[in-house]
Amino acid sequence: MKRLIDIILGLIAIIVFAIPMLIVSIAIKVNSQGPILFKQKRIGKDGSHFEIYKFRSMYMETPNVSTEALGDPTAYITSVGKFIRKTSLDEMPQLFNILKGDMAVVGPRPALYNQYELIAMRDEAGINRVRPGLTGYAQVMGRDLISDEKKVEYDKYYVDNYSILFDLKILLMTVYSVAKADGVKMK
Repeated sequence: MKRLIDIILGLIAIIVFAIPMLIVSIAIKVNSQGPILFKQKRIGKDGSHFEIYKFRSMYMETPNVSTEALGDPTAYITSVGKFIRKTSLDEMPQLFNILKGDMAVVGPRPALYNQYELIAMRDEAGINRVRPGLTGYAQVMGRDLISDEKKVEYDKYYVDNYSILFDLKILLMTVYSVAKADGVKMK
């Protein structure tokens, strides 16, 4: 049932956000050299790897590491990138990851392939046995502003207490968080 809901919501969102995605694509192309999309290896369901799609918000020569590992990430973020990251518009291409089956609309955010400690904690907690999500409980409870341990705690709670109503609550909380740009750390 969850997969069917993900497909339907993904298709509806792609239709609704087609014009904004086109505008963001043009803005990225005008603002900096390089591709419109950024692809990065992430951990999927049962520890499988997949390529996540995002609108590119950083310059081409940026190291392929988590934002926290960059030292001063603002030096790598384009002017369009600052806007699309703050508004979470950079995440819109993940709607195609949802259609492909790599991701769900709601679930734990997928870890980078090289976040070994986080992956190990998630494996131990049983979090990696579910499909990762475009948004998740840890996202709405603090996003970039909470520790990996706290993220794992929230993600485990989500996995242990999953329901369609809980997903709906997280979606509503996501809309509110994105509107306020809660938990977005640019530095």
